[in-house]
Amino acid sequence: MILKSGKVPAKILEEIVFKHLGVKSKDIVLGPRKGEDSAVVKVGRSFITVSCDPISGAVKKAGWLALNICCNDVAAMGVQPKWFLSCLMFPEKTSKKTIKEFCRQLDYAAHRIGVSIIGGHCEITPSLASPLIVGFAMGVAKNGKYIASSGAKPRDKIVLTKTVGIEGTAILASDRGKVLAEAFGWRFVREAEKYLGRVSIVREALTASKVDGVTAMHDPTEGGIVGGLWEIAEASNVGFKVYTENIPISQHTKKICEFFKVNPFKLISSGCLLLTVKPSSLNKLLERLRKAGVKASVIGEVLKDKNVRVFVDKDGREKKVYPPAQDELWVALERKV
Repeated sequence: MILKSGKVPAKILEEIVFKHLGVKSKDIVLGPRKGEDSAVVKVGRSFITVSCDPISGAVKKAGWLALNICCNDVAAMGVQPKWFLSCLMFPEKTSKKTIKEFCRQLDYAAHRIGVSIIGGHCEITPSLASPLIVGFAMGVAKNGKYIASSGAKPRDKIVLTKTVGIEGTAILASDRGKVLAEAFGWRFVREAEKYLGRVSIVREALTASKVDGVTAMHDPTEGGIVGGLWEIAEASNVGFKVYTENIPISQHTKKICEFFKVNPFKLISSGCLLLTVKPSSLNKLLERLRKAGVKASVIGEVLKDKNVRVFVDKDGREKKVYPPAQDELWVALERKV
């Protein structure tokens, strides 16, 4: 079986990865499982949240993305990211200037979020086609409190902040800017590149975590919001119904996805946050987010039947959705236009 670029399918995680986890420890509060992007371990009286992620689909702003994406996973548990490490691997013939630019991006992102870079590794790697960064972020859960992806309950409302496809839009504008400029002009491309400034969800995640009644939070990365919804549903053993007309999508994202003939709902979406919340707490959550300057949309509800995971179009027609086999970013990057 030859696998496609991107995340390994959940089935392989269960069949192989999750069966080789080393020594069991009573200090592991939340370990590897479907739908969870971070772990929680108890160290003394403290609860540490940890997460790691690679940046492999972007080139020009990989440093900025690496720190933000890793810290997003920690923040999606309602925890302030505090420390960061990175493994920087560069192809042969990489210049000193390139390494400096990657480190500058990491430093700038860290200052924006309030994170200390405490270590890592940097090397020139033979046979590597482009730079590869693997990041590792940590935070301390105050009083041991955190919000996992597995807390969604039937009748909860599903909320999405900002718009879908933020990271994918920025990456495609940055790395495929020339072909996009031929279609839409350089002004359009420059505007889309600025979506990189929207990829952090730390502010909205920490704001939402303070609202009683928020049951689950998830940062939809690879697979877009379809993948994110599936991961929440798998972790919580529930279903969902989402109304496509309620899903916010920017004009830049819409045009870029139409150009590359990809589905914006399956495009890597770091920068937006998926939440589930009790109906009684919905208005309070929306108001808190509004005051924090974060746009949020109610896009659907959680269902009891885990076998019902559907999108509903503007005509009321339901369509079953499945976990994406591959993120649409890879499809777009590989597509010749």
